[in-house]
Order: sequence, then structure tokens, then C-alpha cells
Amino acid sequence: MSNREASCELILSELRKITKKENFYFKPIKPKLSDIELISLSIFVEYKSIDSEHQLFREIRGWKIEGKIERTVYNRRKKK
Repeated sequence: MSNREASCELILSELRKITKKENFYFKPIKPKLSDIELISLSIFVEYKSIDSEHQLFREIRGWKIEGKIERTVYNRRKKK
């Protein structure tokens, strides 16, 4: 596990301490990536000053979260 992946996991664990919910909105089809994981990834991206989507997906290559996320779903859910 890289330091960056560990940083993202630390943010996620702290968010889980704050709230018990994983998903904040009802979704008829349960997504692979929960809302709280998306929030932790967004916080991580802001913290590390990653400003492009391409750089983000290059950065998370090989992480556990990589198999859960798609670019189109990430962009649509991030806007909400």
C-alpha cells in the first residue's frame, strides 16, 4: 500500500467515525463505490492538489478502490 493510498484510507476511516451511513441518497441500483468513499476520494484529491481527472485515475491505478470506480459514474456523482 502506497503512502497516498494510506492517506485516502485514513480519510475514509475518519469519515466513518463521523457518520454511520455509507450512502446518503437512495439509489435503486446499489453502486460499487459508496458515497462516503467518493467523498473521501474527493477530499484526498483536493488535499493532494490533483486537478485533472486523468491524473487522478493514473494515481489510483493498483489501489483497492480502482475496481469500484468508473470515470462516468465518478463525474456524475461528484457533481451532486
